[in-house]
Amino acid sequence: MLQSTKTRLCVAASAAVCALALGFAPSARADYVKPTIHHAPFGTVRMVVPITSPDPGVWAFKLNNIANSENGIKAWKGKLEAHIVLYGPGLKLLEEPMDPELQTKVDQLRREGVRFDICNNTLKGMNLDWHTLHGVRESDIVPAGFLEVAWLADHGWAVDPMN
Repeated sequence: MLQSTKTRLCVAASAAVCALALGFAPSARADYVKPTIHHAPFGTVRMVVPITSPDPGVWAFKLNNIANSENGIKAWKGKLEAHIVLYGPGLKLLEEPMDPELQTKVDQLRREGVRFDICNNTLKGMNLDWHTLHGVRESDIVPAGFLEVAWLADHGWAVDPMN
C-alpha cells in the first residue's frame, strides 16, 4: 500500500513538471466565486480574541482577521462585537514605540469599536506601567486576562482558538 502511494505521488509530481515544461503554468490569478451563507443571517457575532504570543506576525494575523471580519460582516448586514484580551507576552503588542502598521491597525479597530482588554496580572508580573502602552485607558485594565477570556466564553462569546 505504501509503495502504491509513493508511486502515485511520483506520477503526480512528474505530470506537474511536464505541464510546466510544456508551458501549462498555473494561472497567477484565481477565479473566485460570490460567497454565500447557508444559515440564518449573521446578526450580532461576539468574538473574544486572546493574544498571548510575543510574535509580531501573530499579532498582525489576528488584527487582520478582526479587520476582515468587520468588513465582511457589514457586507452581510451583521455586527461584530470583539474583545482582544492581551496577557502574557502578547501585551508587548501595545508597547511604545509600535510598528507603524500595527499601530494603524490597532487605532482602526478601536475606532470600529473593538475593545482591547489589558491583563493587570501581566502588568504587575512584567513590571509595566499601563501609561506606556499605546492608547490604553485605566478602564481597559481587567484583573486577569485568562479569566476575562473564560468569563466572556461562559457568557456566550466565541473564543478564537488560534494563538
